[in-house]
Amino acid sequence: MGWNTPKVLRDRNAGLYLGGVVVSGFGDSAMSLAAGIWVKTLTGSSGLAALVGFCVWLPTFAGPVIGAVADRVRRRPLLVATNLALAAVMTAPLLVRSREQVWLLFAALTLVGVGVVLTDAAETALVAAAVPDELRGDFNGLVLTSNESMKLLAPLAGAGLFTAFGGPTVALLDAVTFVLAAAAFRLIRVQEDPPAVRGRRAWTAGTAEGARYLRRHPVLRPMVAVSGTTMFLAGVSSTATYAMLDSGLHRSPAFAGVLISLQGLGSVVSGLAAGALMRRIPERVFPAAGLALFALGVLARATSWLPVVLGGSLLIGLALPCPLIAALTAVQRHTPSALLGRVAATANTLMYAPTGLALLLGTGMVEWLDHRVQLVAAGTCGLAVASVSVARGRGARTAAPARTEPLSETPES
Repeated sequence: MGWNTPKVLRDRNAGLYLGGVVVSGFGDSAMSLAAGIWVKTLTGSSGLAALVGFCVWLPTFAGPVIGAVADRVRRRPLLVATNLALAAVMTAPLLVRSREQVWLLFAALTLVGVGVVLTDAAETALVAAAVPDELRGDFNGLVLTSNESMKLLAPLAGAGLFTAFGGPTVALLDAVTFVLAAAAFRLIRVQEDPPAVRGRRAWTAGTAEGARYLRRHPVLRPMVAVSGTTMFLAGVSSTATYAMLDSGLHRSPAFAGVLISLQGLGSVVSGLAAGALMRRIPERVFPAAGLALFALGVLARATSWLPVVLGGSLLIGLALPCPLIAALTAVQRHTPSALLGRVAATANTLMYAPTGLALLLGTGMVEWLDHRVQLVAAGTCGLAVASVSVARGRGARTAAPARTEPLSETPES
């Protein structure tokens, strides 16, 4: 199938970018768990501890607006400056010592959430300029694999550091990782297109350009829709995990660690294989195939037979990255540079923001319905959407829209 992972690792820009993403992701993942423990320790409130994750997630809804910044300046300097700014932001929690000072932690994490949305948009645009097209699928898969690996290791490290040295130590670690990420991005060698000259149109009109491009594009629109559906159904089905362990498998809640590890293993394998698979499978079929496999994994977890449930968890891990990697690679391939920040941020909002709403819906469902009903509903919906996507894709036009640049923006001379 043509594995290009060694080529990606040998590419200087790809290696530096990957290093920046890995160290920053490690710090963020470590802080995400430690912050919840920190708030719970200081306040005794489980609700406030849960609010920590919401603060980081909330700015995702403002993705199209935040992403517009990435189209107004050069992306590499923006990434360096943003990471340094986030490092400074993460020094604020060093002052937290009591319940009355917890607001500093919430404010810092909300700003980190804004920074993550901005850097995601800028990174997507920078990769399109810095990494060769033939390596992007493998590269995006490797980035996702690295992030998933950090999510398995970093929270444990964060919890251990918090227990041994306290919350300020974890915050300082996160700040240091932002500085290291800034250094990695600074060393990337890339010839970026100059930012477009702004016309007299309002900021809102320019911001909406990315959403309009995405909505009109015959390739990107369905791929982002499939990815968003996958993440939504993943949120709905994940809330049934503990009910499944209790009434379905008669296992303790701690057994969820086994399922998460299997899912993480599947995601690592899938991320490494994604680039090679995308060269063999049609562009529109690959994300739909990932959604279908995910749905089968969810349906497997509706059974009460442990080997099938374990296999389903592995299958979910293998399937989940596929639509996301495919959509991200397609956005980089089919979007003009002047729009890439806005389109990427809008796509990320459509793919990831519904997850929070899905968690709320799933929480309500698991309280009132048998967990098997919830899992079967999510799995069946996934198979239906995947089937419709493949059927429509067979006759779909794959050319980009005729007009791909904003009307009021012209390159700088």
